[in-house]
Amino acid sequence: MSKPNKKTGANTIALNKKARFDYHIEEKFEAGMVLTGWEVKSLRAGKCQLVDSYILLKDGEAWLLGAHITPLKEASTHVIADPTRTRKLLLHKRELSKLIGKVNQTGHSCVPLALYWKHNRVKCEIALVKGKKDFDKRETEKERDWNRQKQRVIRDHVKQ
Repeated sequence: MSKPNKKTGANTIALNKKARFDYHIEEKFEAGMVLTGWEVKSLRAGKCQLVDSYILLKDGEAWLLGAHITPLKEASTHVIADPTRTRKLLLHKRELSKLIGKVNQTGHSCVPLALYWKHNRVKCEIALVKGKKDFDKRETEKERDWNRQKQRVIRDHVKQ
């Protein structure tokens, strides 16, 4: 019997909350990452930011640009570490061709949503997205505020 596929908060390394606010997420993919040793040590310490990072699809390959992995002082003494280097993403050919085809259409792009651990490997959740307009962003904020108010009313009603 197989275990259910759970993604707990303890496995999450970094989230890109800004991407969920700025884009409509159409499809998600899971990609492996090519990392060096000091990067893995830094990720274990949680020293990563995905803000303003994006995926470049070039020559049939996917690359993560703009992700900032801060090097640990004690982990990278003999290596000159570049915290924002371009990192290769590992995807199946079918997934890559699907992403490349959609990104070539107008208005579509590809952004990372999260970095997380899966069986001692770092995975990057990437998404095929389409940009939101300003009124869509305002609608998202209104919906979020309304959900908060509903939770407050329910919580206050249960206490009484």
